[in-house]
Amino acid sequence: MDPIQIQKAADVLRKSRNTIAFTGAGISVESGVPPFRGENGIWEKYDPKTLELGFFMNNPTASWKVIRELFYNYFGTAKSNNAHFVLAEMEKRGLLKCVITQNIDNLHQQAGSVVVHEFHGNSQNLVCLSCHRYFKPDDIDFDKLPPYCGDCGGLIKPDFIFFGEGIPMEAYQNSVEAAGRAEAVILVGSTGEVMPAAQMPYLAKQNGATIIEVNTEMSKFTNTITDHFIQGKAGEVLTELFFSLTGEELKTK
Repeated sequence: MDPIQIQKAADVLRKSRNTIAFTGAGISVESGVPPFRGENGIWEKYDPKTLELGFFMNNPTASWKVIRELFYNYFGTAKSNNAHFVLAEMEKRGLLKCVITQNIDNLHQQAGSVVVHEFHGNSQNLVCLSCHRYFKPDDIDFDKLPPYCGDCGGLIKPDFIFFGEGIPMEAYQNSVEAAGRAEAVILVGSTGEVMPAAQMPYLAKQNGATIIEVNTEMSKFTNTITDHFIQGKAGEVLTELFFSLTGEELKTK
C-alpha cells in the first residue's frame, strides 16, 4: 500500500463534488466470497453452463443444486468487511453518491449502503418466472429442488443475471446516469473483464472523472483509465483512505 497514492486519492476525493464507487468481486473476497474468475475462482470448480439461462430452464434441478450450494449454503453466511463499511459511511456523510456493483452478494446493503445500483441483480431476491411474485431465501425450502411458487406453481429463479440474460434496465440506466455525472470514481476489486458493467468507469472517465483504483493486482483499467492505482486488499486500503480523507478511524457495526 502506497501512502503517497493514498494521500493523492484523498485529495481528489476532498475536491470532488460527485464521487461514486464501482465494485467487483475483489471487494468481497475478504468476506469469504471467492471471485468467479482467476485463481481459486468459482469457475475452476463449477461449470459456468449451470448458470446459463437456457440450461436453467431445461435442467432446473441440476442448476438449482449448484445455486443452492454456492449462493445460499456458502455465500449466505458472508458478512460485510471494512471496504463495504467505508463506502457505506462515506455515503452517510455525503462523500459518496452511490455504489455501482457487479456483485450479487448484498454485502453493500448489509453494511448500510442505501443507493446501490446492482448491475447483475441480487441473490437475496428470488422471483417466480410465471406470476413474478418475489421471495426471500427464508421463504424457500432448499431441501426441495427446484423450488416452485406456492401461488401459481411457477418455477422460482434467483433474481440475478444468468448468462444469456439481459441487464436490468433500471440498474443500467441509473448506472449510466451516475457514471456520466461523476467527478471521481473509487474503483474497487474489478478486473474490467465483464461487459457491459465494465463500461461504466470508462464512461465516467470520458466525462472527466478521476479514477482511483484499489486492487490486489493490475486490471484492464489500470493502464487505460486509472489515475491513481493503490495496490492492496480492499478493506485495508479503503480504511486507510477513509482515515486520510476524514482524519477519523473507521467505526463498524
